[in-house]
Amino acid sequence: MFSRRRQLTPAVRRAVPVENGERHLAGAELAGGEHVVATTAGLAVVTGDDEPRLTLHRPWCDVDRAAFDPERSVLTVEWVDAAPDLLLHLTDPAATNLPAVLRERVLWSVVLAETLEVPGGQVRVAVRRRLDGTLFSQAIAGEGVDLAQADVASVVNATESKLRGACGLPL
Repeated sequence: MFSRRRQLTPAVRRAVPVENGERHLAGAELAGGEHVVATTAGLAVVTGDDEPRLTLHRPWCDVDRAAFDPERSVLTVEWVDAAPDLLLHLTDPAATNLPAVLRERVLWSVVLAETLEVPGGQVRVAVRRRLDGTLFSQAIAGEGVDLAQADVASVVNATESKLRGACGLPL
């Protein structure tokens, strides 16, 4: 059984502030002495044991996708803004439910999504949810796709309008 207490020391918990009903959900020790923490609002990385400090904290709606490789004990997080992938080398994956929590929180943040084939590749258009429940839309271009290209922009805009309308968001 997963024990948050064992994975999240009091110092690590303090380094990842929670407010407005936010909670710590899961944590794991990483190779190199870092820790990763999943909260209801986002994903955080904490560095240092004696005086842990927050080095990354991003909301779930910033996660494009994630995958866990159990053979290597590596969790890879890809971001919507094309920031470099976050590679999390878990020291004891059996001691945490972090991969499952990460999956659940990313799925929770996606209200509706559609993948489009466009010139140059694919675009994912989605309506996402923030922790406070507000909805917004985002378009994530695959490699080689230019969202400013007229024929791409028209298809993406039409799909975004359709998804926003289906969720009651203004067009």
